Amino acid sequence: MAVTFPRGGDGKRSTTATGRAIFADSVREVDPPLSGRIEHTKDWRKGYITPMREIVVSAASTPRQQSLSLEQGSNPRTVALPLPEMVEDLTLSQAMETPAENGDIESVTVRGRASREEEFSIPYQGRRIFGADLRRQIDKWVSTGIAEPSFGQALHLVMDNPDWLDLRDTNIAILGAGAEMAPTRSLLRWGAKIHALDLPRPEIWQRLIEITRGTPGSLRIPISPGDVGETPFTTGGNIHSEDDSIIASVAGIDLLNQPAAIAQWINQIEGRFVLGNYTYADGAVHALLSVSADAVFTQLAKTRKDITLAFLATPTDVFMVPMECVNASRARWNDRGLAGALQSPLRIFGQFEPNYPTTYFTDDGTELGLSDSLVLQQGPNYLLAKRIQRWRALVARHEGFSVSLNLAPATRTQSVVKNRALAAAYAGAGRFGVEVFEPATSTALMAAMLVHDLRNPLSTANPSTPLKTRWISLWWEQITVVCGARHMPPDPCWGLRPCWGCSSRARRCDERIDTSRARRCDEKMRTSRARRCDERIDTSRARRCDERIDTSRAHRCDEQEKARATGGLSRGLSCRLGW
Repeated sequence: MAVTFPRGGDGKRSTTATGRAIFADSVREVDPPLSGRIEHTKDWRKGYITPMREIVVSAASTPRQQSLSLEQGSNPRTVALPLPEMVEDLTLSQAMETPAENGDIESVTVRGRASREEEFSIPYQGRRIFGADLRRQIDKWVSTGIAEPSFGQALHLVMDNPDWLDLRDTNIAILGAGAEMAPTRSLLRWGAKIHALDLPRPEIWQRLIEITRGTPGSLRIPISPGDVGETPFTTGGNIHSEDDSIIASVAGIDLLNQPAAIAQWINQIEGRFVLGNYTYADGAVHALLSVSADAVFTQLAKTRKDITLAFLATPTDVFMVPMECVNASRARWNDRGLAGALQSPLRIFGQFEPNYPTTYFTDDGTELGLSDSLVLQQGPNYLLAKRIQRWRALVARHEGFSVSLNLAPATRTQSVVKNRALAAAYAGAGRFGVEVFEPATSTALMAAMLVHDLRNPLSTANPSTPLKTRWISLWWEQITVVCGARHMPPDPCWGLRPCWGCSSRARRCDERIDTSRARRCDEKMRTSRARRCDERIDTSRARRCDERIDTSRAHRCDEQEKARATGGLSRGLSCRLGW
């Protein structure tokens, strides 16, 4: 069986139609006109940006609206899971109650041999920093607007309590354990018991096993007997290092194919545990992964309340932010000085616009800003995947579950840099005070934020911790931010406007500039490669020509020598015979 999108009226499975319907459903009860506009958006792949902003504003307007919006949006009823032997599709909730076709998932455990790291450190700019150097770097990120003050406070608190990093008593189930943004490595370094789930790809599991062997943590690995057949080892116990490669070749399970079996496998964890969703895939598969992960949690939540959810929010989304963020951004805009005077003429062309041109009011008179960092290139499927996670996080917290939801910084992952426009934007981000992090740095920081949320009883991850406002909705204060909204530079940038205060038009301008530079750079590289290739070809041709010439000369020389030898022999015979 496999999770997929439902069939539409025309009998086809459309990712665009399904995504549009999910967003329309999320506001149907609270804002029917908006729901209708969403349904009638013809080109959803390009027209989804404006509705996403309106959904957030609508959801934040009243408590009833935000509650209904979250409940409607987090309901995965629009996705079906067909079974091969069935004519009709099953709903996802029905499929989760269906026994697994391939039987229960087996397990093996890999245990590390290293000592636990007792001090928090991160890899940063080619070296590992800790202690006073790390504290100074954290303070610098906060003071320059790279990170929110809440981020700095949380990390300082982790460093002040090094015993928090002792995770030997902590079970963490990670969906997408091998993903670039998954905190697996750092959590293992602190001794965590990782229950890893990822695709059955040997290279993923070989890397995870090698990482685990060099840490004090343990890695519980899923193995599906129905997929691998008879195994040359015994499941249920620890694995010797000599069998690591064998385990890697048969490990893994696909979340889209066996969500019900995965829920059963995770349910075997004894005591409290963390369920983190760090899955990623290109296009519509990403949305399906979020729905499948949501179904796993929903199934577990029917019988367990000892689950802590963990997600990473994306910086390329829309958030309602308090006025202190808006005022800080506007102050930086007004303090641009000479740069502002130089930028003013370009506003005729729609460039260099302020980030918060307007604000919004809730029904109790609270004034808010809308921080919009949507990036068209990422597409509606990516936003749907991340919004499903955000909906679930907020609903689960409202229902009493602990939820760690932190906003990850802009990170130079492969999924981002393979997009030419985004890669060009990242290349030019430093000119505007935007810091793009390497994956190893981001995952270490996010792992520390997860530890803070687990250990600090006053963190917003704890549902009993009151928020500054009476809302549980899509608000900046609920998310510990690693991209500062309070200290926004006024310069235009490439798209993370809640972090850097830039307009979408300025972003498009900068993308065109950086894309042009990237194109010229690519052309130079291609020209250089072609030149080197031509040189190699010419050298090869010359070499072959020289070889042919040398061979020809040698051949003629041999023939001449033979002729001289033959001629001498002929003359000798003539003399002896009297000719």
